[in-house]
Amino acid sequence: MVDIKKICMGDTCFEERCIPHENLAEVVDELKKKNKRIVLTQGVFDLIHEGHALYLEKAKQQGDVLIVGVDSDDLTKKRKGPSRPIVPQSERLKMLVHLRHVDIVTVREVHHGIGDLVHLVKPNVFVTSQSTKDFTDGMKKEYEGVCGEVLNFPPQGITSTSARIRTLTIEGATQLSEEIKKLTDSFIEKIRGAN
Repeated sequence: MVDIKKICMGDTCFEERCIPHENLAEVVDELKKKNKRIVLTQGVFDLIHEGHALYLEKAKQQGDVLIVGVDSDDLTKKRKGPSRPIVPQSERLKMLVHLRHVDIVTVREVHHGIGDLVHLVKPNVFVTSQSTKDFTDGMKKEYEGVCGEVLNFPPQGITSTSARIRTLTIEGATQLSEEIKKLTDSFIEKIRGAN
């Protein structure tokens, strides 16, 4: 049984705050019985950066308990492509549990529909980001029938995980190009010296 008191006090115990889907409804019911205002958000949270932290802080300000649905590695690959996530699911979950604004994390698997977590939790507030490209107006209308309110925040930081990955890729490609040029030049010099 999950200790609701520890969740509400912000205890950083991973085992108490990382709750599987099959136990989440029971925990949410207990929180609602204590008149806690539930906020839900979901996403990948890969390469956690300032924008994520500010987004989660703003989401937590909408209620008492913030639940974060974290896309599994397989779901992330399906949504973002085969090279993602950069950070494995186990690390992403642990990082989020240690952020002071996050109360509960749960994993969204490939077999979970995009709205399954919303329908399971029925939060007072469902928070999305305008940077989430697969969130539609139709979904917003559907979720408004399930949640108290749906909020769509603009990005909270000046960087994004995708932008950071592009920068690292460009830097890596530049370094690789320079190394190839050095090796090629060295090889050509060796051939010329042999003639």
